[in-house]
Amino acid sequence: MTDEAAETPTPPPSPWERERRARTHVTPTRAPLSRERVVEAAFTVLDRQGLDGLSMRQVAAELGVTVSALYAYVSSKDDLLELMYTRLFDGFALPEPDPERWREQVRDYARAGRRRLLSHRDMARISMAHVPFTAELLPHVEALLAIFRTAGLPDRIAAEAGDLISTYIDGFVLEEGMWQDRAARHGGDGSSLARPDWSGMAGEMREYFASLPAAEFPHLRALAGLIVSDSSDERFDTGVEIILRGLASYLPGPGACGGVADA
Repeated sequence: MTDEAAETPTPPPSPWERERRARTHVTPTRAPLSRERVVEAAFTVLDRQGLDGLSMRQVAAELGVTVSALYAYVSSKDDLLELMYTRLFDGFALPEPDPERWREQVRDYARAGRRRLLSHRDMARISMAHVPFTAELLPHVEALLAIFRTAGLPDRIAAEAGDLISTYIDGFVLEEGMWQDRAARHGGDGSSLARPDWSGMAGEMREYFASLPAAEFPHLRALAGLIVSDSSDERFDTGVEIILRGLASYLPGPGACGGVADA
């Protein structure tokens, strides 16, 4: 190489080369923070880590912001949990009360409530800790009471029935969530609504009950084939039906039960 060639200056980058380099370093525009984004991030953390692992710090990390930035949209973790619970009711509405179909309407309400709580991990625990008497949820309470009162239930029973149904739903889904967590701890993904290896466990329990001494456990032996169900859906619906038949016994008419309504 000659000295002349060695001293030849390197040409500057062309304009289009400079533009290409600049584009490779552009930082993507971050979506502005909002209450909706905070709630969605909280659901993501909840599904991944459960209620015990949900914290404002974890939600902030999910969004890539500081914890202090969240407080422009939620006042506390309890406020965030309430917003999450309220979000489950978006798009849900009870039908106009029909006294001829009140049992079916309550059945549908219970099934929808179970589906809501199962849509995210540990929502039954959150539900149990938050009374539904916020401005957003009061219309749902009002609509459920309307079904009971329009059906003809005495006021005392109608007043208790909503809490009874909600407590049953919460407790049932809480148990389901415990089994899902157990499945995850034993190597499953915890996503199935059925109990892990429940069929085998149910069979073992039936055999055990059937083998008990008849003199001491006649009823467990007699019900051994029925006392354990393979299907969570079936168990849930049976429980709802027991509640509905109990409520129906308070309706005015022949054979109706009295006493409690006036207690």
